[in-house]
Amino acid sequence: MKKTQSWIILLLLIPLFLWGCGSTETPEAQSSGKAENTLYVYGPGGPLGPMEELAGKFTEETGIPVKVTAGPESKWIKEAKQQADLVYGGSHYMLRNTMLEHPELIDEKTIEELYPRAAGILVRKGNPKNIRSLEDLTKEGVKILDVNGAGQLGLWEDLAGRKGLIPGISNNIDLSVPNSAKAIELWKKHNKHDAWITYESWHHRLKDVTDLVELPEEEKLYRGTPIAIAADSDQKKAAKQFIEFLKTDLSHQVFQKWGWK
Repeated sequence: MKKTQSWIILLLLIPLFLWGCGSTETPEAQSSGKAENTLYVYGPGGPLGPMEELAGKFTEETGIPVKVTAGPESKWIKEAKQQADLVYGGSHYMLRNTMLEHPELIDEKTIEELYPRAAGILVRKGNPKNIRSLEDLTKEGVKILDVNGAGQLGLWEDLAGRKGLIPGISNNIDLSVPNSAKAIELWKKHNKHDAWITYESWHHRLKDVTDLVELPEEEKLYRGTPIAIAADSDQKKAAKQFIEFLKTDLSHQVFQKWGWK
């Protein structure tokens, strides 16, 4: 009778043994939900278009899967602390703010600059207020939407300050919001706002609801697009490979298509 019970116990244990041998993920990956060999990339929504497109091209070329998660930092920072391999910013001050608030997340020595993007003015389709310049933003009746953060902190003030337009533009700012996601939500929700000083690149994501007023080259301001390897990444070699891929001519062309210089 005891021999029979031993065989029954053994038969029950065999499937568990086989399952353990067949698993290719580390215990850490299993507990975090992180897929083996996948690069996890996090950052703001602004550069999502080119990042996502190039992630797909990188996977086609190397076979290494890349998952890009983008949006306001509050939505992904907890997950990024557990499984990020790379973190990018919508500007250098933005990435460094992340580093200050989460000092263990990013390896500062690995920061690389990709490509700059210029500021411009987004207006309603058809430009009903006939906005052609920064000066036009000071006219009576023009309502400006402002993103006070998320890579755009101080952007309008730096543009306006060089032309003595700070008081006029400041008076016409109808609403300030903390990030571009909120600005897009409000822009699409109603037609209350006539203009938004932001990056030209956002027009490429919002062509159905915006026109772009480009500033003269001598008036433009540019901010960078940094990327860095996460301090605790277990795929630093592949992460470095992805950064080098993002710096190729092919990748530059993709960024240019999305509104970068």
